[in-house]
Amino acid sequence: MNALGKTLCRFWASSIGKKLVVAITGVMLVGFLLGHMTGNLLVYQGREDLNDYAYFLHHFLHGWGIWLARFGIIAAFVLHIIATISLTRQNRAARSSQYACETTVQASPSSRLMIWSGLTVIAFVIFHLFHFTVRVDPALASLKDPADPSRHDVYGMLIAGFQNPLIVLFYLVSITLLCSHLSHGIASIFQTLGLRTEKTRVPIERLGLAISVLLWIGFLSIPLLIVTGVLTDTEVTSMATPAVLSEPNP
Repeated sequence: MNALGKTLCRFWASSIGKKLVVAITGVMLVGFLLGHMTGNLLVYQGREDLNDYAYFLHHFLHGWGIWLARFGIIAAFVLHIIATISLTRQNRAARSSQYACETTVQASPSSRLMIWSGLTVIAFVIFHLFHFTVRVDPALASLKDPADPSRHDVYGMLIAGFQNPLIVLFYLVSITLLCSHLSHGIASIFQTLGLRTEKTRVPIERLGLAISVLLWIGFLSIPLLIVTGVLTDTEVTSMATPAVLSEPNP
């Protein structure tokens, strides 16, 4: 093994190294969620704007842009999970020390739920990818934009996917746990990067809460308005409703 490989192995083996991996990948994932939510909110501007956005994403850099983004986000997601699990195991092994005991006592509810909310989010992401990005349901895969049959109808897919109350309920639970995860995780990112001090502790915690609430409202407003009939698809009335979870993906 060369010098670079040895350095990377030592970096990964240290708890500081893993914490930095969690923090950096966390920044990437939070940025992705904010961008993804912003794209989803185009549903309120109508079919044309949302489908234009999806078409742009799938043809950026001749189609390579979306794949580079997907591989980058998936890599960050996997590294985030692996590093977090490894850190959790190290912390459990060190619980006999006084420091670990004090930390456990002072942990917030969001901190204590981190592992469980993380596992739920993983299940949600896998379910979402298979049913929307991979489009295992042929009813979803065959949807076409009424104004331009050459491109996929992402707007219609959103409306159809959130007609099922059970899917909306699963989405509600998953996004709520995700935001609970973020409310603690965002503050931890600042702490790991050395940007959290006694003076900045409260503003950082408020920032984490604000971002979490923003994402919660942004993501959940769409399925809730669809399932309650406020947001509808007036152009496609005869389409069967597939039992899938859907939203535009980069």
